[in-house]
Amino acid sequence: MSEQKVVPVILSGGVGTRLWPLSRQNFPKQLQPLLGEHSMLRVTMDRARGVTATGLGFAPPVIVCSEAHRFTVAEQVREAGIANARIVLEPAGRNSAPAIATAALVTEEADPDAVLWILAADHAIADVPALHAALARAAAAARAGRIVTFGMRPTAPETGFGYVEAGEALPELEGVSAVASFVEKPDPERAAAFVAGGRHLWNSGMFVAQARVLVSELERLAPEILHAARAGLAAATRDLDFVRLGAPFAEAPAISIDYAVMERTDRAAVVPCDLGWSDVGSWDALWAASPRDARGNAVHGPGHVELLDTEGCYVRSDGVLTAVVGARDLVVVTTDDAVLVVPRDRAQDVKGMVDALKAAGRGEVATHRRAYRPWGHYEGLILGDRFQVKKIQVRPGGKLSLQKHFHRAEHWVVVNGTAIIERDAERLLVRENESVYLPLGCVHRLENPGMIPLNLIEVQVGSYLGEDDIVRLEDTYGRA
Repeated sequence: MSEQKVVPVILSGGVGTRLWPLSRQNFPKQLQPLLGEHSMLRVTMDRARGVTATGLGFAPPVIVCSEAHRFTVAEQVREAGIANARIVLEPAGRNSAPAIATAALVTEEADPDAVLWILAADHAIADVPALHAALARAAAAARAGRIVTFGMRPTAPETGFGYVEAGEALPELEGVSAVASFVEKPDPERAAAFVAGGRHLWNSGMFVAQARVLVSELERLAPEILHAARAGLAAATRDLDFVRLGAPFAEAPAISIDYAVMERTDRAAVVPCDLGWSDVGSWDALWAASPRDARGNAVHGPGHVELLDTEGCYVRSDGVLTAVVGARDLVVVTTDDAVLVVPRDRAQDVKGMVDALKAAGRGEVATHRRAYRPWGHYEGLILGDRFQVKKIQVRPGGKLSLQKHFHRAEHWVVVNGTAIIERDAERLLVRENESVYLPLGCVHRLENPGMIPLNLIEVQVGSYLGEDDIVRLEDTYGRA
């Protein structure tokens, strides 16, 4: 494997705060289709599979993600048709260094010489063949003992990125240079000087190295991180398709791989490249990465957005009619429970608004009205005094947990599809336009035996309607 295949390590633990209200804690940007039909994670997985024009092949990926996102990630892996992916669950987010250390240890156990390609789940890349060509150069350098980063040739004096200064070209490694220095996010004047000088590149956050080299450098430069990663793996449990890291992992310092290793190692190298890369870290960056009309507007949500005398705007709606008149260089984002309006040049300040909303206790920071579960999703429609209405969709073959509630009764009306419903000792087949009543305290379960999604309306009635009023007696997905 080490000589022929690269192991993709996909980091999918971020929250994407600056892309609120679309990106939220429980359903962040990498799990959503920001720039096309598929999610950012799915597009990232697709870049790292098959065989490239340069002859590189890929092993199944290692995906590091949050416990809260595990079923959505697993479903996207399944939809992508990827077999044998290893999904590693962090008990707490600790930045990139502990996640990468864990992936390196997992891979080293099977093949110390395996080349890891570490990449974020939420980056946009326009030129995939150029990416694969850069990866081939980086893999050759990695096999020579280097830890390689991808440096993007800057197209503007960007102050939101860190920079890598390229040093001397490395002999016998075509297209690879030593790293002269890493530079923090600069002020505008310094960024302009970097672009004019031609030696500084945007730090993309992608890295390539052999597993044993990463482990060795972590042992030398950041032993506390490696110790916590090892302890987390030693205490890990297998849960369905997941490797659930043990609690000791959460004791690792929260630090990036840049600080922990790249800025301190003498093995750092850089591959300069032009890939049409964006970290999609803000609404302004998403505007820049999106197709735009003749007046510079990027529109997402055709049929739900109308513009009049508007220029240079990013306008997105996930279903609510959004009309914009006479605007210039704005971001307007409409979801089913929140609206954001911000000048494009202040898009980075959205994080400050999220912090303020969090301090105010607003639930919209963490959750959407639509909540995803391993069996499908549900969406809150109406919340009133002692009642709630939800729309529930169960994917084909999906099955909810066997459960009961102490404080509410439920009425289920099947809109389309067919449901098998367990209610105490009964087993009912419920079809379109039929309904069933679940009295308070009854033991029940919902299943979709069909080939199409099952949609139903749920009406809850009771003194308490919180999601924590669920006693799971049995669960296909290990949540009981």
